Amino acid sequence: MTFTERFGSFVCPGDTITCEAGGFTIMAAIVLDDCPDAPDQRQDGFWPSLYINDPGFIGPGNGFRERFAKAQAEAETVMEGWRKGDWFYCGIVLSVALEGVTLDTHAASLWGVEANYPGSDNAYLTEVANDLLPEALDTARAVLARLRAIPAGEARV
Repeated sequence: MTFTERFGSFVCPGDTITCEAGGFTIMAAIVLDDCPDAPDQRQDGFWPSLYINDPGFIGPGNGFRERFAKAQAEAETVMEGWRKGDWFYCGIVLSVALEGVTLDTHAASLWGVEANYPGSDNAYLTEVANDLLPEALDTARAVLARLRAIPAGEARV
């Protein structure tokens, strides 16, 4: 019970993958994260540091200046790519349907996930969808149980 379809190596908001699990159709969608915070605002230690008490401390040892320069260049590349829109933060949102009827459009989700991150093939996006699958199935079963508990001919609002 996993997504056999994979998100592409380049994704856009609105891209989806689907799978069948437990009799339900599950769709995972890429949704643009609406938090405007930059990577260095979201992650302590984003910028490398030579100071031991800083979150971005690169560690002691031989070649620390070279390691620092490399880490600094990588952080600058990541920030520049984010500023240019080459990569973005997204949510992976799972919806569930049964026989073509959508039971829940937001059965499970995870936000703040990097999409098109420099050097990534986006495989992590599918892993997140697979990790969320049990939660989405639990939601689907709960919705279905509530619907089945409604007596025939009675509508509840």
